[in-house]
Amino acid sequence: MPSYFPRQSVAWKLEEPSAFRKLSLSLVEMAAITGVVMRLYRAVVVANAAETGWLYLGGTFALGAIFLLGMLTLHLGNFPIRRWLWRAPAFAAIAIAAEMLTSLALIAIGREPYGSGRADYHEWLPMLRDTALLRSAEIAVFALVLAGVVQIMRVILLKKEDREHTLDAVADANTREA
Repeated sequence: MPSYFPRQSVAWKLEEPSAFRKLSLSLVEMAAITGVVMRLYRAVVVANAAETGWLYLGGTFALGAIFLLGMLTLHLGNFPIRRWLWRAPAFAAIAIAAEMLTSLALIAIGREPYGSGRADYHEWLPMLRDTALLRSAEIAVFALVLAGVVQIMRVILLKKEDREHTLDAVADANTREA
């Protein structure tokens, strides 16, 4: 009589992404963490700026920009460039919202620096405007430059591997879509 059940079972192994990879796939989580960290970092830097020089202040703002753009790169690197068109502005909007909600919390506890003093609620709208303009510009310019670099590197790598036929097929597909 034939056996209807296998003698050995097959074990299926699911490979789940690591916790950091799961985090980097989430637009809302990456942008919210970025916004909160950026505002807290800014509060610490500006609060200590009076005792330090311009070199310290410039260096710390450069580190903040590296963090912001690094988090954006970690997120966008998971997706094709086509999706960056809406993901980069959404990242900016969520990061700005998180940053400004953190700013409201800092104002409430009297720890939000503004100029040489502490910010008040009536100064929140000008801070929102300035933050929104700065972060949006940073993210938009960087996403465009990053997309250009990625595309150039793809073309270079395809040519180096003698895969121009792949490059031609992609160009034909893009022409048909347009």
